[in-house]
Amino acid sequence: MPVGRDLFRFGETSKSIFNLLSGWVAIYTLLEDGRRQIVHFALPGAVMGVPTSNGAKISYGAQALTEVVVSVIPNTMLTTVLKDDPEVSMRLASRLARDISVAYDHMTSIGRRTARARVAYLLLELFTRHRAQWPGNHIEEMAIPLTQEQIGDATGLTFVHVNRVLSTLRKDKIVHFHYRRLRILDPDRLIEVAGVDAQTAMSWFE
Repeated sequence: MPVGRDLFRFGETSKSIFNLLSGWVAIYTLLEDGRRQIVHFALPGAVMGVPTSNGAKISYGAQALTEVVVSVIPNTMLTTVLKDDPEVSMRLASRLARDISVAYDHMTSIGRRTARARVAYLLLELFTRHRAQWPGNHIEEMAIPLTQEQIGDATGLTFVHVNRVLSTLRKDKIVHFHYRRLRILDPDRLIEVAGVDAQTAMSWFE
């Protein structure tokens, strides 16, 4: 699926669920004034589009930030699979619980942290979750397919504010974000600025 394509849109009726095999997807909702709020970034392994009930409309949208590969499972088939294979049901529930927990932490960050802490928290979260996909590898730099506008959509900040925060984090030699590449310069200070506790950080590795 190409960059910018919606897997499904806010308000659509759920017909299938999507298991993300590769790529990045933005999970978003729309505010009353039409602005977009990104509530979660889905990475490989995420499950999206699960309906709350039969025929229910989806309360969020999902847009590809990179080229993505997904496994599409129609809801009619999903019901049969879950009945016949309890192990699949448990794996699905585990993945959903993990993603919901990360999304809740993300929204809490927006409501309770300063602008500097919000951006630091988001960068730390994405870096940690990305690194967890290759356990044992020492990764200090990664491609992060986000624009400053998208970081703003995820943190509730304007482009100008995001740019200012990233500049101060770079001047303080904490992180360097340039041309969609993120390099962690001082992990300890990034954790301190983000205000992340050990339990939250460990949950990103699950």
